[in-house]
Amino acid sequence: VQLVESGGGLVQPGGSLRLSCVASGLTFDYHVIGWFRQAPGKEREPVACITNGESQTYYTDSVKGRFTVSRDSAAQTSYLQMNGLKPEDTAVYYCAAHYTGSVGGPPRDPLDEIYYYYWGQGTRVTVSS
Repeated sequence: VQLVESGGGLVQPGGSLRLSCVASGLTFDYHVIGWFRQAPGKEREPVACITNGESQTYYTDSVKGRFTVSRDSAAQTSYLQMNGLKPEDTAVYYCAAHYTGSVGGPPRDPLDEIYYYYWGQGTRVTVSS
């Protein structure tokens, strides 16, 4: 199983980036996809989650209204569109996968990383002028 993130980089405050997470070696439609980030010197924190099946989305409060998570089953890819970026969004961003089988639906706490078994290597986002 591989999850490969891309799309990070340096962007000015107020700018936008779109991160991608390409999954291989797993049945994409049987997995919830979560996005997490780790800022320098801080613990990893949740960002967003999108379920399989109905594509329900969940966001941590600090990104609501600015970030949008989506998924494309045919491409086995999840996307994190980030608008209105702030310096405090600077972090390494990770995608992760939670297996649900064909039933689908979110884990008990969709933004709790303990439910996610497969992880990508991360992509760095730096927001700075």
